[in-house]
Amino acid sequence: MTAETSQTLDRGLRVLKLLADTDHGLTVTELSNKLGVNRTVVYRLLATLEQHALVRRDLGGRARVGLGVIRLGRQVHPLVREAAMPALRALAEDIGATAHLTLVDGAEALAVAVVEPTWTDYHVAYRAGFRHPLDRGAAGKAILAARQNGQAEPGYTLTHGELEAGASGAAAALVGVTGIEGSVGVVMLADAVPERVGPRVLDAAREVADALR
Repeated sequence: MTAETSQTLDRGLRVLKLLADTDHGLTVTELSNKLGVNRTVVYRLLATLEQHALVRRDLGGRARVGLGVIRLGRQVHPLVREAAMPALRALAEDIGATAHLTLVDGAEALAVAVVEPTWTDYHVAYRAGFRHPLDRGAAGKAILAARQNGQAEPGYTLTHGELEAGASGAAAALVGVTGIEGSVGVVMLADAVPERVGPRVLDAAREVADALR
């Protein structure tokens, strides 16, 4: 901690991060041990976060992330889109295919940014807001592959005809971006994805990840 930072705010943010990393919540004692502070401090932190709906406690007293975090999260998408657009534009123009940034939303993949090429005679119409199961399509499968591999350097995923007949996709997961789980990809009308597309998509995913760090 430096003189310019707030110890209380730092601890509150650490509480939120700890709770976000668990599915079953944490008790006051568990939080106290993880933070290295006494239980009284944890009680005060939780009470403050509860007032802002950022934390809730169940009947058993375990603290969990509250619904107020969702309201904050809604403001993330515009910032993520803005950061990703240069890499997506370059990808779409280079490949001549529709490029997209997809983020995890529950059990679904949600396209939050889409760029279509300007010079092609035809391309796949793919709109921001499009949703599909994570286990269908290149965008979702790339994310699932990254989950299995942890933070290891990802490869790229290729699919054909899983979301739209006659369309092929390539996608690579975003790696090393705290709090964001997603992928960058392209979709094109083709029986198979050309050989150079996969590595180019992987490069674009790295560019987006760098922009978001």
